[in-house]
Amino acid sequence: MRTRSQTRNRNRRQQQQTLPVVVEPCNLEEPIPGQTIVAMADRTMEELLRAPTEGYGEAIVLPEINADHFEIKTNLPQSVQANSFLGLENENPHAHINSFKRITSTLRFRNVPNDVIKLMMFPYSLEGAAKTWYEKEPPNSILTWDDLVTKFVNQFSPLQKPLTLRTKFLVFHKNSMNLLVKRGNVLRVCLDLALTMDFWS
Repeated sequence: MRTRSQTRNRNRRQQQQTLPVVVEPCNLEEPIPGQTIVAMADRTMEELLRAPTEGYGEAIVLPEINADHFEIKTNLPQSVQANSFLGLENENPHAHINSFKRITSTLRFRNVPNDVIKLMMFPYSLEGAAKTWYEKEPPNSILTWDDLVTKFVNQFSPLQKPLTLRTKFLVFHKNSMNLLVKRGNVLRVCLDLALTMDFWS
């Protein structure tokens, strides 16, 4: 004996089987609005599975080097990393640039400008927030050593920093002056009381 729910389910299945399925033909030559169609038949499976590599270029563009045998030894990156810049508020970007220039000036190669060595080695001197800043720079946006120094110093030594320090100093100065005035007023009141009470006789 069938229940009502079993009968309903059976009727639904029969209706679904009898409904015709209409599929409209798709013309691939006409563009679908808002979509780009890429012919996949022209690409191999290896190309389809390869991850996209667009937008991952380095920010620093290195000029061509005309030297025959140019190789940086591993001790230079290690010494640069030992003096890394983290991008903390108390770090001085100018001091980091000067220290970095001293380290890289110890290397001399024939037909290789020192600026090229500095451009190659600078990313190794960054860690933390500074490294994050460098990685977010657009590809091919730094062409010379001066470009790099300008962007780096502007990022980690903004114009607001001196104003912030000046404001902190003025607030401290005002608070300390208010404290001195309050204590001076208390001292004056004590002296007035002492004079009126015949304290000295």
